[in-house]
Amino acid sequence: ILSAEEKILRLEARLFEEARAAALEPYAALLKLAETLAELDVFQSLASAAAMHDFVKPKVDLSYDLDIVDGRHPVLAALLSAGTFVPNSLKLNARDPQIAILTGPNMSGKSTYLRQNALIALMAQVGSFIPAKSARVGIVDKILTRIGAQDALAQGDSTFMVEMKETSHILRSATARSLVVLDEVGRGTSTFDGISIAWAVLEHLHSAYAAQGTDQDESLPRGPRTLFATHYFELTALAKSLPGVVNANVEVKEWRNAEGAVEVVFLHKIGSGPADRSYGIHVAALAGLPASLIARADVLLSGLENESASGRLAAHGAGAAPEPELPLFEENPVLHTLKLLNPDTMTPLEALSALVALKKKL
Repeated sequence: ILSAEEKILRLEARLFEEARAAALEPYAALLKLAETLAELDVFQSLASAAAMHDFVKPKVDLSYDLDIVDGRHPVLAALLSAGTFVPNSLKLNARDPQIAILTGPNMSGKSTYLRQNALIALMAQVGSFIPAKSARVGIVDKILTRIGAQDALAQGDSTFMVEMKETSHILRSATARSLVVLDEVGRGTSTFDGISIAWAVLEHLHSAYAAQGTDQDESLPRGPRTLFATHYFELTALAKSLPGVVNANVEVKEWRNAEGAVEVVFLHKIGSGPADRSYGIHVAALAGLPASLIARADVLLSGLENESASGRLAAHGAGAAPEPELPLFEENPVLHTLKLLNPDTMTPLEALSALVALKKKL
């Protein structure tokens, strides 16, 4: 019996080796077939998506242009119901406009706009049709992005350190033919530190990659095409001092409803020029923060804005006109805070806290 079992095992091993050897004979042909089928699968998937979602053929060339007309995010536009996604255009090159500084409220779609343009550039360069009305995409050698915020606990790196390391890698890796996408660089530290770092990064992207003689020869690229989203409105001043830097904003509609309260709607549409405010307190209210907290934040914001306006007036001198205020509507801060309160949902303690905050505001 033992001898028979050994013979069975030897026979099974021999048959397995023979089967494996037989399978290896057409290995090269099978591998080529698998590669061909994979390539066909990619082409079929891209073609199917293009037909299903009305993608168009982009013009891809050796220019430095990134000219996208009515671009859409390839995933979000497909997930939302037809006609819901708001398309937006982009026009950049390696000279003018080279850098677009994007400002606007939270939740308005800045990050979506950054991502969709990077994805469109990538899709065009791999040979896919793209979600847009039309596009001209100059070949990019790298797409370098810094979007989102996360730490690296295992390495002992804070969120800000991770952000700085990624930004450092981008600045060291970029060339005049790259596409750079940066979202709120400098937000992980103090305001003045963050503004200073973001300002210096923009100056570096503007001039550090320019070839000698760029200022005299307009055919030479100045630097990488750059999309830079920020809440630091101070950075928008760079459009006045650096050629090739432009401001863009996500538009907002603000009006008074029948009760006289100010209503805000984010239009998700990209317009020219800087934004005027971030509407952070409005977003906090939408998120469900306690009414007393919203009222207190509104009081603090009014005080800070008044201090800022007073500082600007002093800086301009007694005889100079102050800079215009940013809010779209001038409204009594106490009245504005009252309109934000909902007494039906407030606890007695929240109501008392709100009353104290209003009294301090008078």
